[in-house]
Amino acid sequence: MSTRMVRVFVNGSGVDVPAGSAAVDAVRAWNADAAGEISNGTRLITDSRGLPIAAATPMSAGSIIRLVANRSAAAPDPEQ
Repeated sequence: MSTRMVRVFVNGSGVDVPAGSAAVDAVRAWNADAAGEISNGTRLITDSRGLPIAAATPMSAGSIIRLVANRSAAAPDPEQ
């Protein structure tokens, strides 16, 4: 039995992943380095409305996700 693949969109690029894959897996299919940035907390995944979602959020056909900088993970202010 074959796994059903679905098309999802990461930063505007279509990638095919198994149905139910985690958002971070879709990012990894698009760009492995970007998935590492999700794992280390320097980037966040957002939905099509720009709202943050968990990396483990399951993907379905037509899901749209984007990556944004994690501003809370920014370097501390040296003045403090």
